[in-house]
Amino acid sequence: MTKEEKNKIIASLVGSFNECSNFYIADIATLNSEKTSKLRRLCHSRKIKMNVAKNTLIRKALEQIDEASYTPLFPALKGTSAIMFSETANVPAKLIKEFRKESDRPILKGAFIEASVFLGDNQLDALVSLKSKNELIGDIIGLLQSPAKNVLGALQSGGNKLAGIVKTLEQRAS
Repeated sequence: MTKEEKNKIIASLVGSFNECSNFYIADIATLNSEKTSKLRRLCHSRKIKMNVAKNTLIRKALEQIDEASYTPLFPALKGTSAIMFSETANVPAKLIKEFRKESDRPILKGAFIEASVFLGDNQLDALVSLKSKNELIGDIIGLLQSPAKNVLGALQSGGNKLAGIVKTLEQRAS
């Protein structure tokens, strides 16, 4: 590979890292071509961009962006590395977990989620349980609406009780 080709790959990776604030580094070393194609199709269907690159090129791309933020990921850059870029933080983790039901790979080496670093395959369950930005907004809106609904419900049911009491008193007086 020429220096020019390496620079093109590094530039492409830098663009992908700048585009997505969430990425996973996974080991796909022992996957055969059929399983790798299936993994790529799954990634494409879930809007995950997957690249396979040499670790030194990945490292150089990360160093060009902001070395301090990504330094904890450097030990994970060993062996065969596939990078999964996604807008939603937990989608690649769910895909890896689902794919591993029928295969022993991919193995999670590390992940960078909104400025947080997760290292090792033991972090997969924690990453699966992360909520997306839209899910968090939905939860907050639900929590904010809940007290208002309770107050309205109490006022409406209380109004019916009050009307019933007034009607009963009216009937007794007549």
